[in-house]
Amino acid sequence: MRARFIIQIALIMVLSCLVFGDTEKKPFSVDDAINMVSVSNPQISPDGKWILYTKSELKWDDNKRERFLWVVSADGGEAFKYTNTAGDSSPQWSPDGKYLAFLRGRGKKRQIWLMRTTGGEATQLTKHKGAISSFKWCPESKGFIFQASDIKSKEEKEKEKKGDDVVYVYEGPNGQYSRGSWSNLWHFCLECKEEKQITKEKMRVQSYDVSPDGKRIVYIYRTENQRNTGNLSEIALVTIPEGTISRLTNNHAPERSPLWAPDGKRIIYIAPDDKNWKLANSKIWLMDVGTREYRIISGKFEGNIRGYRWSPDGKFIIFNGSVRTKGNIFSLDVNSGDVKQLTEKEGSMRFSSFSRNLKKAACMYSDNQTPSDIWLVDLDLLKEKKLTDANPWVKDRIFATMKVIQWKSNDGLPIEGLLYLPADYKQGQKLPLILNIHGGPAGVYTNRFSSGMHIFAGLGYASLAPNVRGSSGYTDKLLRGNMEDIGGGDYWDLITGVDEVIKKGIADRGKLGVRGWSYGGILGGWTLTQTDRFKAAALGAMVSDWASEYGMGFSYDVRLWYIGGTPWDNPEKYREMSSLTHIKNVKTPVILFHGERDTTCTIGQSMNYFTALHEMGKTVRFLRFPREPHGFREPHHQRIRTVEEIAWMQKHIQGIEWTCERPKEKKEEEKEKEKDKN
Repeated sequence: MRARFIIQIALIMVLSCLVFGDTEKKPFSVDDAINMVSVSNPQISPDGKWILYTKSELKWDDNKRERFLWVVSADGGEAFKYTNTAGDSSPQWSPDGKYLAFLRGRGKKRQIWLMRTTGGEATQLTKHKGAISSFKWCPESKGFIFQASDIKSKEEKEKEKKGDDVVYVYEGPNGQYSRGSWSNLWHFCLECKEEKQITKEKMRVQSYDVSPDGKRIVYIYRTENQRNTGNLSEIALVTIPEGTISRLTNNHAPERSPLWAPDGKRIIYIAPDDKNWKLANSKIWLMDVGTREYRIISGKFEGNIRGYRWSPDGKFIIFNGSVRTKGNIFSLDVNSGDVKQLTEKEGSMRFSSFSRNLKKAACMYSDNQTPSDIWLVDLDLLKEKKLTDANPWVKDRIFATMKVIQWKSNDGLPIEGLLYLPADYKQGQKLPLILNIHGGPAGVYTNRFSSGMHIFAGLGYASLAPNVRGSSGYTDKLLRGNMEDIGGGDYWDLITGVDEVIKKGIADRGKLGVRGWSYGGILGGWTLTQTDRFKAAALGAMVSDWASEYGMGFSYDVRLWYIGGTPWDNPEKYREMSSLTHIKNVKTPVILFHGERDTTCTIGQSMNYFTALHEMGKTVRFLRFPREPHGFREPHHQRIRTVEEIAWMQKHIQGIEWTCERPKEKKEEEKEKEKDKN
C-alpha cells in the first residue's frame, strides 16, 4: 500500500514537471551575464519581409565572442544562420532587394562580399588593396560607395618592416598614440566590377550619404587627427564621377551623420550648435545644399536624438529619442517642428532600419527585466512584435524590480534615479545599498537590462543609479549643470539620493558601497575624499589628477566645460578638483581596475590613486588588465573584474568571504569524462 502511494506521488510530480515545468528559479549570476547571447544591428529588407542581424555568442575556451549573420522572418518563426563565416558584419540589402552585401575579413583583408537573396554562395566583390572601412549602396543597386584608408607605398611598407615606425604625433594623419592614414571615398561599379577613387584629399572621412540620383555624396571630414578637436569636422559635397568638392560648413561645431532628403536638394545632420562646441543634447539641422541656408528643426524636442530617417515624401523625419529614462521612436514635422511620439515603451526602443515605404521598422528593445532582442514595429498600425528570443533561459532567473524615484539635491535641484530591489523585498526591510555612478560625465541611466544590478539584487543588495546634473537625455540646463563644477553639485546629487533611500527605510546606513567606471570612477574617487560613509568602493578606468591627464587622455570636455581652461592657465582649479589632492581623506577600502591599453583615461591615473593609498597603509587593491582598452573585451577579464568587485563588496560591507567558482572549460570536462570511463 505504502509503495503504491509513493509511486502515485512520484507520477504526480513527473506529470507536474511535464505540464508546468520546473518552477524553481535561480538568482541571476556572474556567469549568466557572461554567457548571454547578444543580437544587434537588425537590417530589414526593402519589402519588409526579412530581417538580417548579427548574433554574438561566447567562446569561453577561446576567450572571445564569435559573431555570425542570422536572418528571421518579419512574420516571426525560427531564425537561422545566414552566413557561416565568423566576423561577417555590416549587412546591407540592395535597394531593389535582390542582393545582400556585407563586409568579410579582418584588418587589411576586409572587403565587400555579395550574395543573392534567393540563395547561393557569397562571392568576394571588391579586391581593394587596403581594408574597406564602410560602404553604402548606390541608388538602383548599380554599385557602392565605400570608404578606405589611403594605401601605403611599397617603400613605406618596407621601411616599417625594418623598424621605421616612429609616431610623429599630430603630424599629417598621425594620432596621439599611433600612426594614422588619410581616408577617402571610392566608387565600385557592380556591372563592370571596377573601382574608381572619387576623392583624393588629405582628410579623414567620418560619415557620408549618397544622393537619391547617385550623382553626389555629402560627407563629414577632418583634415587632422588630434585627440580633442572633433569640433573641426566639416560637411562637404563631392560630385560623381568628377570628384568636384564643395564645402558646406565652416565653423567650430562637431557635425555628424548627414542624410539626403528624398528630393536631393536638402540634407539633415546632427550638431549641438551651429557655431561652437556647445554642451547640449543633439539637435537636427536642415540645410539647402544649393543656397547653403540652414536652420534647426528639432528645437521643440527636449532629449537626446540617436539616429533618424526621412519619410518617403520628405515631410517628416523619424528619429530615436531618449527622454529621461525611456527610449522611444518619434516623428518630426520638418516644416512646423512639431514632434509626435510613435511608440509608448517604458524601456528602451530604438530602430536600426526601415522597409522601403517606411511602414515597418526593425528595432532593438530592452527594459529592466527584458534582455535586448529584435522587434518589428509597424508604424502604420502602431503595433510591435518580438522576433528573437536570444536568451530563452532567462525565464528561469530571478531579476531585480526597478522603479524611478526622485529627490531634491542640497540646492533644491530635482534629481531622478533608478532604484533596484531584490524580487523578494518586503516593506520595512533594510538592505545593504550599492551607489552606482554613470560615465560621461554626460552619460545616463535608462530603463534597460542591466546585468550588474540583477547580480547584486540576487545577493540581497539594493542599488541606486542616479542621473545627476550633467546627464544627457533630460534638458540642456541639466546637462550643463556641472560646468566648471565636477565633483560639486553632482557629488551632492549622489549623496542626497543615498539619503533619500535611507529615509525611505530601504537602505542600511551602515552598509553602503559605491561603484563606477570612467567618469563613474572619477566621481567615485572624488566622493571617497569627501565622505567616509561608504564601507567599500570599486572604481574602474578613473582619473585622479586632471593636470597630468590633460595631455594623455580625452580631455576636451574638461578644458571646455567641466573645469575650464588649461592646467597652465587655471592650475589651482585643476589641482583643487583632482581627487589625488585630497587623497589623505580616504578611509574607504578601495579596489581599482584599469586596462593597460586605455587611452581615454590612462592607467597611470589609477596607479597614482593606488600608490598614494598603499603608501599610507590604507586598504586598497589594484588589478591591471593586459591588452584591454577603456571598455574590456576579453570574457576572462570581464569575469575576473566582476567576481573581484563583488567579493570586495561582500567582504567590506557585510563581512562575507564570497567566492565564485569559474566554469569548467570543454577540455577539462572531456578529461573528467575520460577519467570516469577509466
